[in-house]
Amino acid sequence: MDQSVTRATAPERERAEQGQLHVVLVLAASTGGIGAHCRSLAQGLVAHGIGVTVCAPAGTDALFGFSRTGARFHLVDITPTAGARSDAAAIGELRRAFTGADVVHAHGLRAGLLSDLALRTAGRFPGLRPETPLVVTSHHAMLATGMERRLQRLMERRVARAADLVLGASSDLVARARELGASDARLGPVAAPPMPPGELGREAARAKLLGGRADRPVVLAIGRLVQQKSFGLLLDAVRRFGNDALLLIAGEGAEGADLRERIAAEGLPVDLLGYRTDVPDLLAAADLVVLSSRWEARSLVVQEAMRAGVPVVSTAVGGIPELVGDAAVLVPYGDPAALGTAVRDLLADPARRSALATAGRLQAETWPDEAATVAQVLSTYDELVQRSR
Repeated sequence: MDQSVTRATAPERERAEQGQLHVVLVLAASTGGIGAHCRSLAQGLVAHGIGVTVCAPAGTDALFGFSRTGARFHLVDITPTAGARSDAAAIGELRRAFTGADVVHAHGLRAGLLSDLALRTAGRFPGLRPETPLVVTSHHAMLATGMERRLQRLMERRVARAADLVLGASSDLVARARELGASDARLGPVAAPPMPPGELGREAARAKLLGGRADRPVVLAIGRLVQQKSFGLLLDAVRRFGNDALLLIAGEGAEGADLRERIAAEGLPVDLLGYRTDVPDLLAAADLVVLSSRWEARSLVVQEAMRAGVPVVSTAVGGIPELVGDAAVLVPYGDPAALGTAVRDLLADPARRSALATAGRLQAETWPDEAATVAQVLSTYDELVQRSR
């Protein structure tokens, strides 16, 4: 017998004998919010006495520490795009991981699609139950265009209809799932994990980050350098910031080279910081945080900024308005003049920045924390397991 299969199935048999609920979390490659959310879920579920297996590509366990939560990590290479050979291999690994599972909880479209395919063939594999409930959390809107958009919409519809429950990270995602035919779709907010305390105070953080430019106003943006975040739009707006403001962008991604080339060619007051692990210190140095995205659910950056008392200017997209309430400045997407003017006006108004900092902290107290998020998810698992018996 293949030893890897023996290692995969023995813990599940032991949990089944003890009557312990066994949940499998499935995700594709992640460097940000989805991975952090799954780690939070894994840690909380384990603390509730739930057996947890996390299925994800190589590198995610080292990045997020799933194994350190007490969950079991099962390597499944879920690629960003479809491929006959890679998908067949991923489905085979998912079948092994799903053996003895009471609930499968997939995060994102690709993870949901492959999990459904693995469960649909469950009847041909001992220990797999085709009636195992499938929960899919929708974290992102589908923003592709052309033929890719058509394919994504087909996958969206398939996953929405296949899932026993769709959890949307924002209300618009819930509405979208219902539109696509989901039998049960509910709001499932994703809580931002608490940030570790920063190592530096404001003056020290600015001195380290800016050197001789520490007297300049600092506007901070954090995110992957990809189309959804619309950093090109932010560069269009930056000259309107005024007051010798400096824009710092922390993150890396496919658009990094193009952004860097444009910043140099136009002499823009922008620093690309690359991937950073010192977000608390970056926030300590910032006068405000700006979000230029085309779409967001519950932006972790916005949550972190408001909890830290840093005022926020953001595009009014996706779940952002319901997240921030009246505690941030919102502008229409696609209007660099409005975005730049909002930043400029806020930089010139210390009293308003102070008021927004206070309002942001108060708004943050209304958000569900990690414990509440885990409790909500656990209650849905119990409901689905009872329904499937």
